Amino acid sequence: MTVKECYEQMGADYEGVLGRLRSEGLIKKFAKKFLDDGSFQSLKDNLAQGNGEEAFRAAHTLKGVCQNLGFDNLYKPSFDITEQLRGRNTEGCEELFAKVEEQYKKTTDAIQMMDD
Repeated sequence: MTVKECYEQMGADYEGVLGRLRSEGLIKKFAKKFLDDGSFQSLKDNLAQGNGEEAFRAAHTLKGVCQNLGFDNLYKPSFDITEQLRGRNTEGCEELFAKVEEQYKKTTDAIQMMDD
């Protein structure tokens, strides 16, 4: 699967990120690195522990990475949960996290199918 096809499959903004990074090779490099980014797991773990400060930090990081890589499909739910966690209270985040998790899986699955 090409980088562009990968972005189309996940519902991401390929043209936007290509405009910023100017190279499909760079997009692929950073998309593959996203698989090693720990912010999603940190968000999941800290929500489970009720640690609002660290959950907010993780959500904010995930949101920023998604924005930079043009992962619009994951950016939107990451933005929503970041705003919910702004007060550092993890209550009421279950439904928002479920949306983040669904799009995270869609995103990582597509990246893993990207040609090497």
